[in-house]
Amino acid sequence: MKKHQRRTLSPQAVIYACLIYLFLYLPIFVVVAFSFNSSKMNIVFEGFTFEWYWKMFENRSLMDALKNTLIVAAASTGLSVVIGTIAAVGMYKFHFRMKNVVNNALYIPVVIPEIVLGISLLAFFSLVGVQMGMGTLIISHVTFSLPFVVITLRSRLAGYDKSMEEAAMDLGANQWRTFRRVTLPILAPGIMSGAMLALTMSLDDVIVSFFTTGPNSTTLPIKIFGMVRKGVSPDVNALSTLMILATVLILITSNIIERRMEKRNG
Repeated sequence: MKKHQRRTLSPQAVIYACLIYLFLYLPIFVVVAFSFNSSKMNIVFEGFTFEWYWKMFENRSLMDALKNTLIVAAASTGLSVVIGTIAAVGMYKFHFRMKNVVNNALYIPVVIPEIVLGISLLAFFSLVGVQMGMGTLIISHVTFSLPFVVITLRSRLAGYDKSMEEAAMDLGANQWRTFRRVTLPILAPGIMSGAMLALTMSLDDVIVSFFTTGPNSTTLPIKIFGMVRKGVSPDVNALSTLMILATVLILITSNIIERRMEKRNG
């Protein structure tokens, strides 16, 4: 048997990779650095301070926008995961007419521009007479998050072994117990990946939310987008830094959980 040889990267490749990562993450580092800026104008770094991490809690409009964002993200992610899991498993197990049409229709919210989706949702809500608010925001976020959950789960189901379900049912388990004790744990890493995608897309959405939000349901991205005209204050950078830290912690935790699930199922 031939031993696998490790391939070492050339110095040029290492430098090229470092430049790419620097280009990707330099704006994030700038946001983090300016969250400690003592200047209220936040244009030139004048001094180091932690005061903006305390003052951001005094900005009620900013905190209300953050609360709306978290509520919409949590609700839309939960609904997308539940509906997406049922849809992915159902389309995998059952054959019905127009199945290919349904499968292809899932890609429409993914490929069309967000502004088209936002205008379409606005026209629909206006047509049925629904008042804009948290409800329309959640429905809109589920609309563009759901396909990503289904697509992620379908890739997980591609290597699914049906014999495990058949073995469980041969041992006396009914369909619900088989789904809960066998199918769901196997699909859990894919469900978590889809949930992370849905959560990320909901947290940073601007265009669709702009068309479907109400006067009392402004989300954080829309709030910051409106502040750009007059200049973003350092407390926004402080809040963004905390959100970056929370995102990194969630990502690390989800990766650890996924690896444990893979080891348990493998």
